[in-house]
Amino acid sequence: MPEKKSKARKNKVPIKPDEESTFSIVGIGASAGGLEALEKIFINMPHDSGMAFVIVMHFDPTAKSVMADILMRYTKMEVFQVEDGMKVEPNHVYIIPPNKDMAILHGTLHLYEPVVSKGIRHPIDFFFRSLADDRKENAICIILSGTGTEGTLGLKAIKGEDGMVMVQSMESAAYDGMPGSAIATGLVDYILPPEKMPEQLVSYVKQFYTKKITKPERIVTEQIANSLQKIIILIRTQTGIDFSSYKQSTLIRRIERRMSLHQIENISDYVHYLQENQPEIRILHKEFLIGVTSFFRDPAAFEVLKEKIIPEILKDKGQNQPVRVWVPACSTGEEAYSVAMVFKEYMDEIKSDFHVQIFATDVDREAVEEGRSGVYPDNITVDVSPERLNRFCIKNSDDTYSIKKEIREMVVFAPQNAISDPPFLRLDLICCRNLLIYLVPESQRKLLLIFHYSLNPGGYLFLGSSETIGEFTELYSSVDKKWRFYKRIGERAHLPLISHGTGTLAPMAPWEGAKAGETKARAINIGIKIEKMLLDTYTPPCAIINEKGDILYIHGRTGKYLEPAPGNVRFNVVDMAREGLRTELNIAIHRAVAQKKDVIFQNLNVKTNGDFQTIDLKVKPVKESTMQGLIMVTFEDVPSARSPRPARSTYRSKQAKEHIADLENELKSTKENLQATIEELQASNEELKSANEELMSANEELQSTNEELNASKEELQSLNEELITLNAEHQAKLEEQSKTVSDLNNVLASTEIATLFLDNDLRIKGFTPSVTKVINLIKTDIGRPVSDIVSNLEYKDLLSDIKGVLDTLVLKEKELQDKKGFWYLTRILPYRTVDNIIDGVVITFIDITERKELQQMEKDARIYAQSIVNTVQESILVLDKDLRVISANPSFYDTFQVSPEETENKFIYDIGNGRWDIPRLKELLEEILPGNSHFKNFKVDSVFPGGRKVMLLNARRIYQEGAGTERILLAIEDITERKMIAD
Repeated sequence: MPEKKSKARKNKVPIKPDEESTFSIVGIGASAGGLEALEKIFINMPHDSGMAFVIVMHFDPTAKSVMADILMRYTKMEVFQVEDGMKVEPNHVYIIPPNKDMAILHGTLHLYEPVVSKGIRHPIDFFFRSLADDRKENAICIILSGTGTEGTLGLKAIKGEDGMVMVQSMESAAYDGMPGSAIATGLVDYILPPEKMPEQLVSYVKQFYTKKITKPERIVTEQIANSLQKIIILIRTQTGIDFSSYKQSTLIRRIERRMSLHQIENISDYVHYLQENQPEIRILHKEFLIGVTSFFRDPAAFEVLKEKIIPEILKDKGQNQPVRVWVPACSTGEEAYSVAMVFKEYMDEIKSDFHVQIFATDVDREAVEEGRSGVYPDNITVDVSPERLNRFCIKNSDDTYSIKKEIREMVVFAPQNAISDPPFLRLDLICCRNLLIYLVPESQRKLLLIFHYSLNPGGYLFLGSSETIGEFTELYSSVDKKWRFYKRIGERAHLPLISHGTGTLAPMAPWEGAKAGETKARAINIGIKIEKMLLDTYTPPCAIINEKGDILYIHGRTGKYLEPAPGNVRFNVVDMAREGLRTELNIAIHRAVAQKKDVIFQNLNVKTNGDFQTIDLKVKPVKESTMQGLIMVTFEDVPSARSPRPARSTYRSKQAKEHIADLENELKSTKENLQATIEELQASNEELKSANEELMSANEELQSTNEELNASKEELQSLNEELITLNAEHQAKLEEQSKTVSDLNNVLASTEIATLFLDNDLRIKGFTPSVTKVINLIKTDIGRPVSDIVSNLEYKDLLSDIKGVLDTLVLKEKELQDKKGFWYLTRILPYRTVDNIIDGVVITFIDITERKELQQMEKDARIYAQSIVNTVQESILVLDKDLRVISANPSFYDTFQVSPEETENKFIYDIGNGRWDIPRLKELLEEILPGNSHFKNFKVDSVFPGGRKVMLLNARRIYQEGAGTERILLAIEDITERKMIAD
């Protein structure tokens, strides 16, 4: 039985990792509607494919799964429900048990108690990830029908290890949620209906694994290297991304996988295929850029970041000093948001608020856009704790999560090539995990130098668990060896292959772009471009600012118009504006940003060194494409002829004084009215602020209620999936039971044994067709008491016998005759359920009329034979095979003067006190008769109680057919008188 085999297999000594074979393990994830797809797969899957299959489904945690029993009918492979520690073997099928999570290590399956996060478990993603880690390129995953997004994170892990992904086509799936989510990643190799998957699986394994991966070494010939360069050029031409810095082995391995999928043997043929099929270039480009990322990857590393690194970064930071973090190769942003959440958690713990700016960059523009949106599928609950979900995420109506605004505002996304594009500067932390392992050594060294150049003194570098700083021990010191945290030491390294311009206030720093919240990724030498622009036209003294008013570049002498503001140094143009210029400058900047056009204020009196200077102020957006989002502020002095200063006069008329006094009073009144208006406005603002806080509070309550409703919806969805799977199992079981019932009914009908089923109340539960010959029953009699039914049997004690069987649970048997003269063997026995519960009685009526007739015939024949024997004058004995007397006729008793008591059941030699212990008789019975069927007329002369007798013995062995017994018929003829006359 499978259970016994599984236990035996479980007790085997585990195979060491280096002893494992390279057979492929196929992980199959399915949910609602997946049972039908599994049946179609295994009914078409060869039993000797060399693959192992591990099925992970959503089962009802409280119900026993019968999936293994169901699938056994569709495959010749052995099917097991997994037990903890079970070793995976080829050509076997393994099914996860209910209410368990499962992982694989060195080919051995391990079960875990499930951890539920936000109402829905993710056992499929959990297993797929472990399968990717354990089997690498030998891992295959299949995603079948189901709701939600389960399996998507797991397939990314499989693809990251060069495994293969197959998904059920959406039109063939009963529920297309899981297949649709998987297909949307763009990482799926095959999209097929279930019945076509086995053929493609076998073809893939035969083509790829036997010819490629099983080779101990990959030799890169000149032809392969040349073809690889051509492929890199094709990708660069179409996408703009140069993969020359990637390791050849990585690129070739993924090219070979695509070749295998298209069944192309030669790489030069694949180059030709790329030239003719432009979409394949995009697909290969995505293959090279597989971003295996997740929230809080290696949670222990993020604990070190929070407890050791972030406190060191913040301890010497002022409240106005920004914390700058760079996350190159960020993919879809999970890592950058994870860093932001950890910073926010720590700042909340210490009750301080620092300005943290995280730059997340990647060469994949699509991934950057996805990260910028901050929307992720609900399967992030696998990696994000419930506390962090509640704190930093918002559940959407379409089963996705959005990162809250406070976290999204900390992260700026932009496309950037970390190797070739200018880096960010003045950084406190660089988080670059699992990029270096894909690069050639030269690019690794270049990138480490770039990081050192970008970090502040004492800044930190966070690498992946498989990456190190290599030879640069003089540039970095290790902070945590296990989780690869390093600290910058020594003088700033020279930036390789990146030139720096002059004239910029903050070289290579990002600026604010035209779109709100968007920052340009590439640092631009603002000074060179601005100087070129200013040389084309005459320009008075000016300042180049961003939309927030921060000064990026100053041209000419602007000291008459701008001066440093007291307090902390700020380079905001409004803060630095002199008296008489600030209000109009602020208004002009806002208008220029909002209306995207030039704004001019003329004849402004600006106080300069105790005097006033009349100027024209002009604020205009910069039109050049490379500097969109910047604003030019120009200051142009107005000649005194245009604005002559009033001559001082020693005489003022009384009328002029009165006019001035009126104007002063009017100005005072206006100021008072303005002040009152301002106070009223402030009061209104306070009221609006209070109302806004109340609305925010109500909104938070509604949001909390909505989250609770979403959690309930998720729980119901999870329960619905489990019920659908359970229903499918039950449906299959019902079909099997229906077939069994049909078989049983046919068996009962074919035996022609009349059977009647009664419940504990002696009501009819069912009967076989043959019963109608014995008892007058029709289908509508089901449910009626048996006492109401008319029987053809002469059986007055039927009810009392039935009750007696129910009371004693002892079988009762009787032979009865019906009114037509037919005989039946009636048996009454308890009805026992599979749980050994008594649920009524079963009454069978076996027709024994023929047997009764035979018995009567046998009885009549026996009487007839006995009459003949008794009438014969010769003495006759009937012996058994052991020579015991069974019977004798009256002539024997009269002739030899013995009684039946002295004769029957006695050895023949003991009859008559041993008178029959005659040597000649012994010889006849023990030696001659066994070799012959009979003997005739053997003379025996012996002394008996009546005197000497001479006898002729005739014997015959008789075998009674049917009874299986042997008899000896011994006839004794007394010829004493005849002998005497003859003598």
